[in-house]
Amino acid sequence: MADTMALARAERTDLVELLEGLTPEQWDAATLCDRWRVRDVVAHVYSYEELGWAALAGRMVRAGFSVDRANAAGVADHADASPAELTALARKRIRPVGLTSMLGGRIALTDGMIHQQDIRRPLGLPRTIPADRLVAALDTARAAPTIDGAKRVKGLKLVATDVDWTTGDGDEVRGTGEALLLAIAGRRVVADELDGPGVGTIAARASG
Repeated sequence: MADTMALARAERTDLVELLEGLTPEQWDAATLCDRWRVRDVVAHVYSYEELGWAALAGRMVRAGFSVDRANAAGVADHADASPAELTALARKRIRPVGLTSMLGGRIALTDGMIHQQDIRRPLGLPRTIPADRLVAALDTARAAPTIDGAKRVKGLKLVATDVDWTTGDGDEVRGTGEALLLAIAGRRVVADELDGPGVGTIAARASG
């Protein structure tokens, strides 16, 4: 069985290395997350780690139990942070703590991987994601309630073409593991990278 906490630390280390090389213009560039710049996505990745259970409950209550509003509140808490401060925060949090450390680090691994690609793709900075990390993230994402993973894959069979991973039954959706991960997370931009009779269905279930 994979040491998913180690995989999460490796993924976060890669993210820090990316952040350290960004220009000021890139920090303010758009991402695949609607209305979020690179700095906002980075703030979001770490915005739950410093919360205890009481603080987390308080944020959710204030957000009316809306995940989107709770996420926005976490980003707003870091609105005044500079790129250097956000990079320092990322470096400090190589090892997940709090909410993101749950499920053996799978939350940090999956959320961090999706958001790293949210940053990289618009900036034209592709990478090859290590297969062990990608498979672990796909396994988590397909059932993750916070990204509606189960709803997006319902009635479909997803088949990765570059790693040993498949899930579900129904109309097939084929593509790279990265493209499937982003499709599960609701990123409409990857629809053209997928193939199979189920593509229209998963594209229609995209959130942005």
